[in-house]
Amino acid sequence: MKIIDSTVYDGRNIHSHKKCIVLDVDLEGYSEIPSKDIKGFNEKLVKLLPILYTHRCGIDEEGGFVKRLKEGTYLAHICEHMIIAMHNILGMDIAYGKAREIEGDKYIVVFQYEYPRAGLEIGRLAVDIINSFIENKNILFDDRLNVIKNILNEELIGPSSFEICNAAQKVGMPILKIGNSGFYQIGYGKQGRIIESAISNSTSCVAADISCDKLLTKEILRIQNLPISRGEKVSNIIGLLKAAENLEYPVVLKPEFGSKGRDVILKIKTDKELVDSYQKLTKKYKDIIIEKYYEGDDYRVCVINNKVVAVSKRIPPYIIGDGIKSINQLINDLNSDERRGEDHEKPLTKIKIDDEVIRNLNINNYGINSILEKGKKLILRQNSNLSTGGIAVDCTDDISEENKEICIRAAKAIGLDICGVDICTKSIKKSLLEEGAIIEVNAAPGLRMHSYPAIGKKRNVGIEIVNMMYNNNPKNIPVISITGTNGKTTTTRIINSTLSKMGYCVGMTSTDGIYINGACIDNGDDTGFESAKCVLFNKDVDVAVLETARGGIIRKGLAYDLADVAVITNITEDHLGLNRVNTMEDLCMVKSLVAEAVKEDGYVVINADDEWSKKIISRINANIIYFSKDYNNELIINNESKNSIAVYLKDDYICVKNFGKEYKIISVKNIPITLNGTLEFNVENAMAACAALVALKVDYAMIKIGLSNFNSNENTGRFNIYNCNGVKIILDYGHNIEGYKKVLPTLRYITNGKITGIIGVPGDRGNYVAKEIGKISANYLDKIIIKEDKDRRGKNIGEVAEVINQGVLESKNNIKARIILDEVKALEVAFNESIPGDTIIVFFEKLQPLLDFIKTNQSDDENLGNVANSI
Repeated sequence: MKIIDSTVYDGRNIHSHKKCIVLDVDLEGYSEIPSKDIKGFNEKLVKLLPILYTHRCGIDEEGGFVKRLKEGTYLAHICEHMIIAMHNILGMDIAYGKAREIEGDKYIVVFQYEYPRAGLEIGRLAVDIINSFIENKNILFDDRLNVIKNILNEELIGPSSFEICNAAQKVGMPILKIGNSGFYQIGYGKQGRIIESAISNSTSCVAADISCDKLLTKEILRIQNLPISRGEKVSNIIGLLKAAENLEYPVVLKPEFGSKGRDVILKIKTDKELVDSYQKLTKKYKDIIIEKYYEGDDYRVCVINNKVVAVSKRIPPYIIGDGIKSINQLINDLNSDERRGEDHEKPLTKIKIDDEVIRNLNINNYGINSILEKGKKLILRQNSNLSTGGIAVDCTDDISEENKEICIRAAKAIGLDICGVDICTKSIKKSLLEEGAIIEVNAAPGLRMHSYPAIGKKRNVGIEIVNMMYNNNPKNIPVISITGTNGKTTTTRIINSTLSKMGYCVGMTSTDGIYINGACIDNGDDTGFESAKCVLFNKDVDVAVLETARGGIIRKGLAYDLADVAVITNITEDHLGLNRVNTMEDLCMVKSLVAEAVKEDGYVVINADDEWSKKIISRINANIIYFSKDYNNELIINNESKNSIAVYLKDDYICVKNFGKEYKIISVKNIPITLNGTLEFNVENAMAACAALVALKVDYAMIKIGLSNFNSNENTGRFNIYNCNGVKIILDYGHNIEGYKKVLPTLRYITNGKITGIIGVPGDRGNYVAKEIGKISANYLDKIIIKEDKDRRGKNIGEVAEVINQGVLESKNNIKARIILDEVKALEVAFNESIPGDTIIVFFEKLQPLLDFIKTNQSDDENLGNVANSI
């Protein structure tokens, strides 16, 4: 068994609404061989991964998967279960997976993941294990698993980031991870807020820098007459001893710019101990401070937006003897608690036996292998940070109002919107002005102690931070996603144009580029994942209008989580035979993802006249707005009976029925891109856009303005008509059977002269499509020139053109076509053969070279302006 390819989906995709990894695998002759027929396979598998006994595998009983193993199941299916099992062993709660045959020995194995690098490595390990069983070879499973653990530790989202992101998602805000960093964006566009741990994009960099300098922090707090632990910087032993004399023992030594309690040495009582500790620290740190040690408990007060939201008492790690086990064994027992992890990945952290622990043992006359007396409590380190093994007790309800005010003043003095104030006092209920002191003020405070206290109530600090970032109103920008076979670009542009006229900064992706507030920031076919992400990350964007094409959906899934409005213009035959999409049912499954990924209170716009669009209705959970050219359409009538919204054509007017009331929006004759209502496909596109705007609760008067002002100049490459010395030249991006069927019949409405068509089809379409387009063209055109795209998508030169020509020859109209592969040369020939009153239509690949040709050949009184609006 081998992995041929792998795909990582960051969001919703054609396989799952969860993020998942897809492995393309080759079973190398084992597709029909069940594991029970491979000697020793099943026995080795369950011995290595006994967790598989818990897998039900579609059987409503524990052990269902093992039962299937005994009955006989196949390697791809087994691989899927192994991957899930290893994720679970490593503490990742995933359960989704599936295996599907592609052809013969070729399968895909799909599985949910939390972290991509770890997920891919688990997939590779599963395949290697299967091969080791087949080949009867040993595999270093524990070593490989430890490698994955290390990868996982690098990828893990920190506990503070997790709490904030989790809180945001619970109030409906989506999350975008920014690369492989620890940065995350909550929300999209203008509503995007970036966090790194408990630092927000509104956190002052200056304030964070101040808080990192413990001495500077003390000075600022001292100026504000706040109770602080006295201290100073020391740079030599003489100064150190003099400072200790002034402060009086016990004292504390720590790095001036340290964090997480690292290398903080507490409760130093003698000159010798002080000098030894100082010399040890100077090996690692240049800047060291000495402070007065205060007796009392260690408290962390979390202040968010000048409000105390959580208080924890931190307790240093300790063990209690049983008179039998050594101190080392007791520490190992403590570390075996499943709540403890290597770092921050779990509620608590394992206790590491370091110099501080050894020092503490020596002070108490113990060694690491000493037997601790029964019932004896031994504190392992003075430091109580969770990152060094401490635990937390929630004391939020105990802090006095005066101490709250002191902590808020400290946060304000430093300038932090999110901070953790460390205080030492014997009682949090008693004012610090009487007893105790502020030890530190920290930016990026850890939230783990408040989220997972060992004792007391969990405090949701994450939601406090989210509410602060959004002024207590977490709200995302609207996302409109448009897909379909034909018309999606025009529909996208109408929505964009209307919203822009209303004053919104619209971020739009389309087949001709990415646009922010009308300015193109990238040219090209931008209808995929990365293009959408560009808009979602842009901080100027008020509304995201995303053309979402089939190819992008298949390759990388959706960049957004849930849309407010989805539009399905139509689903007709195109791209079949590509990317394992072989049937119309397959194509429907791809397109339906856009309709499924909509908020429950959002809307899906469906073409009620399109048979294949109607087949995805059962997959939709949101509200549905149907549009139809026939107001007697059954779906339109049914929607009306439910007091739902419908858009339809009646007496040449686009009408909206909303809660039983009919509103006439605009006559199709007043929509420029319909050419006085003759371009039926643009009537449909206008209706789809109208329905989407209704779903967005846009005022109907504004919808009318939007439709009446949207003209062909804003719809480049979509049935654009240019005058060129009396000859009409039409440029259109039609490239599939349905596109040709929609466009070609309209030509007789705009010309009485001869019509020459320059036709082609992308090279990756099947021969049936190319031949059918040849036949259709022969029914409507007087002359035909066949061209080819320069991007032949794997085909030989002239191969596609010849197939199209066969279609022309098989038509009943006896038209002979010429083959001129270059579309600009084809236009030149057609133009030279035309007389005033004739029409040429070019189904183009590249627009700009054709526009350049037209401009060069226009007369002085003509210009490149699109004349379709005036016909």
